[in-house]
Amino acid sequence: MAERETPSAAVPVTRREPLRSRAWFGDGGKNGFIARHHLRAMGRGGHNFDGRPVIGICNTFSELTPCNGHLQILSDAVKRGVLQAGGFPLEFPAMSLGEPFLRPTSMLYRNLAAMEIEEQIRANPIDAVVLLTGCDKTTPAALMGAASAGVPAIVLTGGPMLNGRFKGRNVGSGTDIWRMTEELRAGTITQDEFTEFESSLNRSAGHCMTMGTASTMACLAEALGMMLPGGSGLPAVDARRGTLAEETGARAVALAGSDLTPRRIMTRAAFENAVRINAAIGGSTNAVVHLLALAGRLGVPLELDDFDRLGAELPLLIDLMPSGRFLMEEFAYAGGLPALVNDLQDALHRDTVTVTGLSLTANCQGAQVYDREVIRAFDNPVLPAGRGTAVVRGSLAPDGAVIKLSAAAPHLLDHTGPALVFDSIEEYLAVAEDPTLDVSAETVLIVRNTGPRGYPGMPEVGNLPLPKKLLDAGIRDMVRVSDARMSGTAFGTCVLHVAPEAAVGGPLAFVRTGDQVRLDVPGRRLDVLINETEMDLRRSAWQPPTPPVTRGWTYLYTEHVTQADTGADLDFLVGSTDSPPPRQAF
Repeated sequence: MAERETPSAAVPVTRREPLRSRAWFGDGGKNGFIARHHLRAMGRGGHNFDGRPVIGICNTFSELTPCNGHLQILSDAVKRGVLQAGGFPLEFPAMSLGEPFLRPTSMLYRNLAAMEIEEQIRANPIDAVVLLTGCDKTTPAALMGAASAGVPAIVLTGGPMLNGRFKGRNVGSGTDIWRMTEELRAGTITQDEFTEFESSLNRSAGHCMTMGTASTMACLAEALGMMLPGGSGLPAVDARRGTLAEETGARAVALAGSDLTPRRIMTRAAFENAVRINAAIGGSTNAVVHLLALAGRLGVPLELDDFDRLGAELPLLIDLMPSGRFLMEEFAYAGGLPALVNDLQDALHRDTVTVTGLSLTANCQGAQVYDREVIRAFDNPVLPAGRGTAVVRGSLAPDGAVIKLSAAAPHLLDHTGPALVFDSIEEYLAVAEDPTLDVSAETVLIVRNTGPRGYPGMPEVGNLPLPKKLLDAGIRDMVRVSDARMSGTAFGTCVLHVAPEAAVGGPLAFVRTGDQVRLDVPGRRLDVLINETEMDLRRSAWQPPTPPVTRGWTYLYTEHVTQADTGADLDFLVGSTDSPPPRQAF
């Protein structure tokens, strides 16, 4: 948070004895000798094995994940906090999932990273773990892994980068990339201007500074109770993030061996708070699939329709891109999430517990708003209630699909038009620049086989670039439908996460070019306007696509991934148990 210290009034927790790590380091025989003497070889003295808590630092740093490239600095600060509080820090790497480089999509590897983090926590002498995350998938992956492992955990994200600055104005990662790319295609800016913009956008370490998926998941980690208050908003290069890292390390020591595990913190009430807060901040649609997966790990009953029902209760109060004007830097300086939570406390559950030992609302009691242009009052919202994430169902999406209303054009929310269908994103991109493409502003653009199994991995291609023909005509939005996701920084009238996906025989597989498609957001419907007899004929003639890969992780993923409406997790990872006592190795 901007002007307010992180509360130090974190309450004590009940410690369970003995600590997990004593099974490794407390053994007076061969097993203990093996565990201790290898750490002595690293210069760790015997005082580290005197019964103090061992704090794992799960670090998703990687030079292949630029958003997380500064986490080594934060890790050092966490270690200082652990040592000052009497703990023994041990850092370990985890698979890092970076949006800029990973292909075909980082989402393909979220579950793999979560599985790795779970197993590393479970298999090692860790009494509590600090989860160092940042880029989009690293935060949900770490939360999912820690939830399944059942050891006390606390999140510290790397923080957003500073505002981009281009020609005297603020520009946002993702949001302005999509905008400027379309203007380049339309010929309204030059290649030199585009290159100048590219060099002006990312000015510091950190993740996207728009309310994209990284910022959304940081805010929701705080809302769920898994992060110290104010941790989601402070810029990556703000010195107070280093202080927060020390406090996080110290708090991990207090949590070690306690009953304040992720399962106790992330309850149904905590998820309801997170869903409501996601609506108020204009959060990414990706939060839907990540929160569903996380709830599934914990056995918490959370359904797709909860996002529409609970989210519709709150207006959009944070004026941030892509739904508004400002960026995370202004949000932090305006008071950050604690100030918003203090405003929202009457709409939130007050009996949830957080890593501080206090409730979310108690953590934020009295937090002030310093800029009412950024954090709006209820009587002056950015958008009224009901303009967050909507869930639509119908003959084209029996199990649901989502649309971010705050990023969509209002005049397209009740729209009927002819479908223009493509079987892959590559097929569409091959003709998107064609001036003779048979497309108009009334067209409903459909790209399928981009879901969890079909792509595989459910990439962020749902905000399909508009056909060049329409850009040249001055059109900047149209209805787009897919079984893909879209970047949380993106905008447009994009229906996403269609379930079941085309690759498993969902109705999206049967729609044809020329079919009339009806999007009726007020009625929460998405339908292809053909009769059941015709639909049955098409279904009976359909052949499932050949699996793209027959070995390795991708094969395991495609065989076991669930659909978007349940979180796109692996079916054998749903549900969790607390970490069992470690078995002897020798």
